Amino acid sequence: QVQLVESGGGSVLAGGSLRLSCAASGDTDSRYCLGWFRQAPGKGRDWVATFDRSGITRYADSVKGRFTISKDNAKNTLYLQMNSLQPEDTAMYYCAARLWVCGDPFGYWGQGTQVTVSS
Repeated sequence: QVQLVESGGGSVLAGGSLRLSCAASGDTDSRYCLGWFRQAPGKGRDWVATFDRSGITRYADSVKGRFTISKDNAKNTLYLQMNSLQPEDTAMYYCAARLWVCGDPFGYWGQGTQVTVSS
């Protein structure tokens, strides 16, 4: 099993940037697809980006061109660089992992880190 702990959230003005981190521990070999999801108040959890076992990255249309997902294997850490943040990006952001291939459902989740963007 893998354990995930997010950090890096905070409050920022529109147009600003944040970098989220997700530290993995436990079973941290390369068998996992890793992803970021977010949940805004009163809404469902939405997929943001994934980093698959081959290093291929995918993004939701709403963040494409603004967010970048990356991974540091030496540090067992997944990142989400978020630029040009907008108020609609306000949400709890979750890191998640799924064995082998990306897709629903993700079986392992962090506790989340809050991102608040004000205009």
